Amino acid sequence: MSNPTIGVLALQGDVREHLAALETVGARGVTVRRPAELAAVDGLVLPGGESTTIDKLLRIFELRDLLQARIKEGLPVYGSCAGMILLADRILDGTADQQTVGGMDVVVRRNAFGRQVDSFETDLDFAGISDVDDPSAGSGRRGGPVRTAFIRAPWIEEAGSEVEVLSRIPAVDTQGRPVAAAGRIVAARQGSLLATAFHPEITGDARVHGLFVSMVAGG
Repeated sequence: MSNPTIGVLALQGDVREHLAALETVGARGVTVRRPAELAAVDGLVLPGGESTTIDKLLRIFELRDLLQARIKEGLPVYGSCAGMILLADRILDGTADQQTVGGMDVVVRRNAFGRQVDSFETDLDFAGISDVDDPSAGSGRRGGPVRTAFIRAPWIEEAGSEVEVLSRIPAVDTQGRPVAAAGRIVAARQGSLLATAFHPEITGDARVHGLFVSMVAGG
């Protein structure tokens, strides 16, 4: 499938940045707010934002049941930050009435990295794409670690046997200092579902989106 149509759920969150990243890697990005729009896409991005708000809006806009059905049918879906929470079968530290769409056999801890003031950027090894050139950087970035941004981010606390772990927090930072969250899973894939705890769409590194587009195209 060339030039797939990939929707970005446009109920809340950083929609524009995901659309731009998808266009960079050769996909046709469209916004999704209605059931007919969700039914028409080849893949879907669940953006970062506030997971509890997106959960409620999915139900208000009558998208939740359709999205669950399409995931069961094999629709490729990529969730970043809040999107990772929405794809998890189970969550920790959620609100009493919070629901997820589910599909990934993981336990995700909401706001695991702390509050907004604890946000940070870092470079991470990412299985399958750390050796891929970044199409958004021209000749400026030739493979290497993926630039990531963590904003009130979750992490995966537990992953089932069918979940492929793609990236973890390293044991030490670039200065050789121990990292408190060492070993925590921050990117994973299960079948047609991809999730990251971080926001690649705001760092200018389009390789995660490139991976997702390849998944949509059958790679």
